[in-house]
Amino acid sequence: MMKFFEHIGSAVTRWIRVFIDFSRLFAQTVYWVIMSPIKKKPLHIQIVSDQMVFMGTQSIVIVFFVMFFTGIVLAMQSAPQLIQMGGLIYVASLVTISICRELGPVLTALVIAGRIGAAITAEIGSMKVNEQVEALDTMAINPIRYLVVPKFIALFVMLPCLTVIGDISGLLGGYIIGVHNLKINSGLYIQTALKFLTLKDIYTGLSKSFIFAIIITMVGAYQGFKTRGGAVGVGKATTISVVTSFILIIIADAIMTGIYYFSGY
Repeated sequence: MMKFFEHIGSAVTRWIRVFIDFSRLFAQTVYWVIMSPIKKKPLHIQIVSDQMVFMGTQSIVIVFFVMFFTGIVLAMQSAPQLIQMGGLIYVASLVTISICRELGPVLTALVIAGRIGAAITAEIGSMKVNEQVEALDTMAINPIRYLVVPKFIALFVMLPCLTVIGDISGLLGGYIIGVHNLKINSGLYIQTALKFLTLKDIYTGLSKSFIFAIIITMVGAYQGFKTRGGAVGVGKATTISVVTSFILIIIADAIMTGIYYFSGY
């Protein structure tokens, strides 16, 4: 019985330590984002822009195709049920609202977590096992300011942009199925989609993308700094980073959806 409680206590202690370390990393990142200009230690624009290109521009194609085919599938799957109820035209509103409020930000974040979150962990983890992070400390360069902050800023800016692109491509996929396969009049499809789409649907989805960007960056950086054990350790840390990001994105989405739903926003 004592062993049982010891295992529970050690697990709780370990998770509390993880939470504290993660919170400290996030606080230090926000601190350097705010204080770098004040301390006259501005970030190199080239580093941030390179990260924005890598995280944003080079992710457009995969986000476009994922959301484009999601819109196609959503329209095809919903059409038979709506036909039975005599409401085929509402395929337009269903696809539009579903993608803008939920599927667009979540699927885009999951795609970016798999691509960018893994890259962040692999980069920092490789530097950690090769003692390059300690070398930065030796040169009086703060590792968080140098390694994490540019990625944090870049993804915080680019993920909402990618979400907008994902929303548009998903709506395009639904439009193609609605007009060319379900034979809905093009003007009527667009009119119905815009009739039920509100500003609330747009900003709720975009607001989620900012939170998802923070999750992806901080989980990737945290796992990178905690990497141990050479190349094998880098692989394990990368896997843990992606899985953890997926779980936290879904949890954060459920929490934010609940907040918007019960608060009436």
